[in-house]
Amino acid sequence: MGHDKLRKFAENETFSCLKQPSSEGVVLRTGEPGLHLQDHPLKGRWGADVFGNDRPIVLELGCGKGDYTVALAERFPSMNFIGVDIKGARLWKGAKYVTENKIANAAFLRTRVEFLEAFFAPGEVAEIWLTFSDPQLKSPSSRLSSPEFLRRYCRFLAPGGTVHLKTDSRFLHEYTKAVVKASDYPVLACSADVYVKGLPAGAPPAAPQQGKLPPVVTEIQTFYEKMFLAEGYPITYVAFTPCGEPAAPDFDEKFWKQAEGGRRSFSHAPHKKQ
Repeated sequence: MGHDKLRKFAENETFSCLKQPSSEGVVLRTGEPGLHLQDHPLKGRWGADVFGNDRPIVLELGCGKGDYTVALAERFPSMNFIGVDIKGARLWKGAKYVTENKIANAAFLRTRVEFLEAFFAPGEVAEIWLTFSDPQLKSPSSRLSSPEFLRRYCRFLAPGGTVHLKTDSRFLHEYTKAVVKASDYPVLACSADVYVKGLPAGAPPAAPQQGKLPPVVTEIQTFYEKMFLAEGYPITYVAFTPCGEPAAPDFDEKFWKQAEGGRRSFSHAPHKKQ
């Protein structure tokens, strides 16, 4: 492990806005199949113990360096924002900025998304943002907008709560739309090109934009978003209200994998167009 990572990990321990519980504290080793969780002391207590208020809580899952979480917190002081990621070296940047700039309505949680039910009580979360999540082309159950994950979110998302997906991945965008359609969830807004720059030549046709996009969708750009835009890839968005049991989608995996191409990697670094 490099010295810079060690330095960041050490500094992370000093940030009160960054919570880093061990997995042993929330995962029960029962010997039985499946994931078994026990409640963390912060469950149902984020407003009182972390933010000192009862304002709505918004999560960004897979927040990386936390730039979207921070930007949302700065724009919406009447709400509380929590960035979630498993990578401590990434979270360091956001936690350091929040600490140095005394941003009282932003915090970070270092944990796996699979463990979130141990940290948030029913109805405790008002909104969820999925920003440039890995599309997990080979693992449907690992996609953060899959029925498996939506089922988890519904256990702590308030009634009428919103899930936002903003991504450069047309594959993930279309997959999520298919899940939403199969589940009969209300769609609040949807666009295959939020900046209306036009899809690349040869790209599958997109449905007309649905609903009015929140201004924040185009006002805030993450590190990766800027990279993707510089390479000419459209940014997509869909917002919906999960209500009821999610359903498996009718989705043409092969077609949309071919449409996606081979430009993405797990690190999110885009490949140059050929």
